[in-house]
Amino acid sequence: MTTLATPTTYEHVQLDAHGVPMIAGTTMKVVELVMAQLAYGWSPEELHFQHPYLTLGQIHSALAYYWDHKDALDADMERRLHFADESRQQAGPSPLATRLRQQVARG
Repeated sequence: MTTLATPTTYEHVQLDAHGVPMIAGTTMKVVELVMAQLAYGWSPEELHFQHPYLTLGQIHSALAYYWDHKDALDADMERRLHFADESRQQAGPSPLATRLRQQVARG
């Protein structure tokens, strides 16, 4: 399936058909890269080490896009976290996690 992409003033960032900022030439969303940076405190160089298919230019462009659109992308990340939390609660306890807790409790 081909989706139309809208160029931005950021060389390595484009908006997908739904207006989601993506790293050009990849399937990675800008917020996914930013969430990794925020979660682990990674520098652009470490992000490049962890995601070798991204160039440093792509990484820096994505981070610049984030800082220029911080409020909107932070709201998007908050929505994603809220959705994940709700999904976990609706799914209930994991049978695997329950078995592992029982094994640990038995010693």
